[in-house]
This record gives sequence, structure tokens and C-alpha cells, in this order.
Amino acid sequence: MNCPQCSYSNPEGVKYCLNCGNRFINDNSQQEQNSHFYEFAQYVDMVPSSHRSVEPKFRNIFSRVFRRHSDLEAERLFIVGTALTTPSIEEVKDTWPKPWLFARVFLIVLIAYLGFYLGVSLFGNINFIPGLIIVGSFAVPFSTLMFFWEMNAPQNIAMYKIVYVVLIGGILSMLVALVFYDILRNNINPITIGIVEELSKVITVIYFVRHKKYKYVLNGLLLGAAVGSGFAAFETAGYALRALLSGNFQTLMFTILVRSFFAPGGHIAWAALTGAAICMVKGDKKFEFNMLLKPKFVRTFIFVVLMHALWDSRLVGALPLGQFILMVISWIFVFRTIRFGLKEIAEKKWELTNYQEPRPSYE
Repeated sequence: MNCPQCSYSNPEGVKYCLNCGNRFINDNSQQEQNSHFYEFAQYVDMVPSSHRSVEPKFRNIFSRVFRRHSDLEAERLFIVGTALTTPSIEEVKDTWPKPWLFARVFLIVLIAYLGFYLGVSLFGNINFIPGLIIVGSFAVPFSTLMFFWEMNAPQNIAMYKIVYVVLIGGILSMLVALVFYDILRNNINPITIGIVEELSKVITVIYFVRHKKYKYVLNGLLLGAAVGSGFAAFETAGYALRALLSGNFQTLMFTILVRSFFAPGGHIAWAALTGAAICMVKGDKKFEFNMLLKPKFVRTFIFVVLMHALWDSRLVGALPLGQFILMVISWIFVFRTIRFGLKEIAEKKWELTNYQEPRPSYE
């Protein structure tokens, strides 16, 4: 079917235009009820309307992590986000999601990492070192990204897109940073490092969220986290290789473990916040660069640059828990942004529910 907005030729059965994200009107309610999304909806928590709230209840957010889940539940989670399985805004829940898959992903990657570690330490096989570096570098960033993916309540971004953004966005943001570093080669300090790397990730995130399809704050949070995850993982892999070449195997392990521990509160959280800010000022419009001058984005960008600069400063490095404190602060803002994103969905649903078309005039 051809999209009435952009004339793109879409396959039959899609609910949204694959090019511009425009929703197609479908009067076949029976087909809607048989969609993959309704099958998936049976496996998520149903909250009575009288108890619905977007206020954070942290004891409930992670309540499903330690429950038993079947492979079928995981498989059904992975099908969301396509043109056939993206729910309409009326179907989206504005309550706090209860993610659990990220913990399973981390456990799987951790087992693989331990396997590579045993291959090197127990059997002395150096062929396991590349796998150790790659899996170790991606373990925590990708698991953290899965958390953001599960928190994306609109469920309009497929896993294929996420993997694409991690790989392409990660390397693209690093290349942009290298260009800036080459320009500022004689002025490298914590402030310029923060500006260069955060600006590089912002430019990359803009490339992915510039379309109208990504109009929710939670979309920007997720795509920003994807770019940040790629950046963090590739950077850790580079530092790990450098540690191996300049030190020994223990130095390599220490580098991976330390950087993995702090990864969620660094590049991932900062890029997620700026990504959310971009979608916040963009809304359902196509991106324009003058949107970056809006106070909401400027405040967020200044915040992440300062956090990055403090992270790399000697002052924070001298404190026993300096970087950990910064990580906690970053995640406080992440959860505040998630709450804002859920409120945004609730408001859009309310607008649609209470919208009344004007009566036709017969004059």
C-alpha cells in the first residue's frame, strides 16, 4: 500500500509507513485483535486503571527480574517494534514497565565471558583473548541497553534497529570525536573532552532520531543509549587491547572489569539523556538544528558535559567514590526522564480520548 503522506510503497498489512512512520487507518477491528501485539500483551502486567500511576515505584520496577520466565516470553518481547507489531498510542501502557530480559541477557553474556576467561587462564590458549575482549566490552553496555529497550513503552523500535544503531552509531560517534580531537589537538583537557565526546554522540543521535517516527522522549532515550552503548563498548575494547599490549593479562582483566562496572553511568546514561532531550524539543516534527537552541536541550547538554568533565577530572579521581557518585546522579536523571516520557504518553492518550471532532456545518 502507498503511504498517503510520503507515497512510499509499503508491504500489505503494515500499520505504519516504513519510511515516514505515518499510521495507516484500519477499520478491520478483528484483524487488530489478532495482531502480534495483542498476543504479546497477554504476557505483560495488567494494572487496574484506578491504580495506574507514572510515579516511580522502584521496588516494583525490578519485581519481575527474579521470576521464572519462559523462552516464549522472551521471543514475544523480541517481536515488538516492527511495522506489524508496533502498538497504537491507545494501546501503549503509561505505567512503569517491569523489565526483566536485560538481566537474562547479562547472565548469558556473563557465561560466555567466563568461558573465554577459562580458555585463557586455565588452558593458556591466546586464541580466546579476542573473544574475551569483545564479549567483556559489550556485556554490560548491551545489557544496560536492553533495560532501556524494555523501558521504551511505545515499543516502536525493533531490535534490528537497535543493533544497527549500536554498531553504526558507536563507530560513527567515535570517528566524529576523532575529527574534533584532531582540531583541538593542543587543547585537550577534561572540559574539551566532555564537549567533544558528548557533541559527537549528539550529532550521531540526531542522524537516527531525525525522522518523525521517533517522536517520543522514550524513543530518544533508547536511541541515545544505543549510541552510547556502542561508544562505550568500542572504547573499552580499545583500552583493553592497549592494557594487554602494555601490561599483562591481569591488567587486561582489571581494565574490562572496572570500565564495565562504571559503563551504565557514563557514556550510556549521558547519551541517553541528550537523546531524550533531542526528542523532547523535536516532538512529532522533523528535526531542525535550531531546535538545539531550546533551553530544554541546552540544559541537558551542559549537564552531561559537566558530568563527563568531572568524571575525567583529577578531583573526582582522587575521591574514593567519586565516579560512583556521578553514576548515581546520572541515573537519578535517567529515571526522572523515564517518568517524564511516561507522562508524555499518558497526556497523548488523554488528548486522543478526549478529542472531539467538530460538528460538520450545514450552512
